[in-house]
Amino acid sequence: MAKIQRYFIELSYDGTDYHGWQTQPNAVAVQEVLDKALSTVLREPIETVGCGRTDTGVHAKEFFAHFDCGSMAHGPSSMVNNIRSINSVLPNDIAIKNIFEVAADAHARFDATLRSYQYHIHFNKDPFKNGYSWLLRDEPDLELMNRAAKIMMEYTDFSCFSKSNTQVKTNNCKISRAEWVRADEGIIFHISADRFLRNMVRAIVGTLIMVGKQEILPEAVRGIIESKNRSNAGASVPACGLYLTEVKYPPPNPLKGEQ
Repeated sequence: MAKIQRYFIELSYDGTDYHGWQTQPNAVAVQEVLDKALSTVLREPIETVGCGRTDTGVHAKEFFAHFDCGSMAHGPSSMVNNIRSINSVLPNDIAIKNIFEVAADAHARFDATLRSYQYHIHFNKDPFKNGYSWLLRDEPDLELMNRAAKIMMEYTDFSCFSKSNTQVKTNNCKISRAEWVRADEGIIFHISADRFLRNMVRAIVGTLIMVGKQEILPEAVRGIIESKNRSNAGASVPACGLYLTEVKYPPPNPLKGEQ
């Protein structure tokens, strides 16, 4: 009997046609499609565990999952063939970048120490950005939004930006970056933290846009966060502009195959 080995798989996906990462009844999710492809190629039932959850329509430039398998072909050339075979049965909006062996207790979700997201906004109608960036008619005040974003980094309890009735033990997150930058004909919000709550980034962006439109002052963010009430924060912005861009792990770094 083949030895069961744990693997990390690195992938990216266009979330437009998926109801998020996690498999769910009556909707197509990325995890479901990936598990089916892996099971088909490896000829054994495969169940992946993702590094987190992305909501319906959210994209991932970098995403990791782990799975256990006893039939994976080994060696550099064999692993390349595994990746090619899996990609050949996956739809064009999901792509495998890498697969590598990790320790038996390595965990894609619980071992991750940092996650980074970007939210893209553009101001002029562009058919090539449709579905991948949010079209905003009027440009908000970037300086005011960055002042408000800096205030957010003073806090850890972000209940006000979380969907209600989520089954998590804590709403505390440690944000290490929250910054708006100008980009090609638009702006991008960069945010990094040890963890994120459901809908958190989109709710934060919606609140910061209120600041940028001068509907509320930057300092008003303090009251919103301290209220711990989702109804006090801004509306969630569309999912199309949101990307998971980076996931980091501690040393020994499983992403480099160190055991």
